[in-house]
Amino acid sequence: MLKGILPAIPTCFTIDNKIDMEAQKKVIQFVIAAGAHGIVFPGLASEYNYLTSSERLDLIKLLVAEVDGRLPIVAGIGASSKDESILLGKEVMKNGIDHFMLMAPKEFERDIDKHKVFFQDVAEALPNGKIVLQNAPSPSGAGLNAEELIFISKHNEAIKYIKEETLPSGPTITALLNHDMPHLLGVFGGAGARFIIDELNRGSLGAFPAAEIIDLHVAIYKAHQRGEAKQARNLYRMSLPLLTAQMIYRMELTKYILKKRGIVDALHVRVPLPKLDTQAKLDLDLILQDLQEENILM
Repeated sequence: MLKGILPAIPTCFTIDNKIDMEAQKKVIQFVIAAGAHGIVFPGLASEYNYLTSSERLDLIKLLVAEVDGRLPIVAGIGASSKDESILLGKEVMKNGIDHFMLMAPKEFERDIDKHKVFFQDVAEALPNGKIVLQNAPSPSGAGLNAEELIFISKHNEAIKYIKEETLPSGPTITALLNHDMPHLLGVFGGAGARFIIDELNRGSLGAFPAAEIIDLHVAIYKAHQRGEAKQARNLYRMSLPLLTAQMIYRMELTKYILKKRGIVDALHVRVPLPKLDTQAKLDLDLILQDLQEENILM
């Protein structure tokens, strides 16, 4: 059973826009050393929709080799079509992974019947696969409400988890957990773990954040699990300045912080995003310095 903090790790690129396999290995080893309870790849934070199918599969193979059975892996198989998602899922299963995270194709928008059929077809094509239904807000996803998620999930026993990251996430998590779906093992938060305390208090299993401060997210989760609510909240407050900036700069910020922490130098992103200017970097440097001086980060 999945539980805890499972980072969606970034894809590392060289300055000339190629996959940086050595940097990718370093990120994987970093999140393992930081106490991650599993690894998610590729997700939105991995720029999955800017990767070719071949690149995705090569990186999955690398991930499997580096993890070497130490942690569960959730493979993102979201794609522009059902057939492509199924093909990716079949290839991923050949590498020993049976947990899949995906959203329905963007063209479905809020046609809930099409969403339901999509997940049913994927489940039938990937027997024994365990689906993590990712519910992301527009424009990345459809931004489904609780009733729609229940409609899609309640008769599909392959949907074992839901990653809920529409806002506000809390009421949807409560509604999902209060509905009788025995096959649903639980709900995870997303959205960079910006709402993790509320989500955990409502019964979420944990979160799928980005990777740059995964050790801090693990510390928040562990404090919460120990019943140390005040400590969990204090740590959570320490995470918020950086996560507020992450809402804007996303992978740009993740890779910048990983570089500042001495993990990797791979700063290139494929997704068009706002660029960190000199002042933004200075601000992030001070935020990171605060966390390091408080011995919050490993």
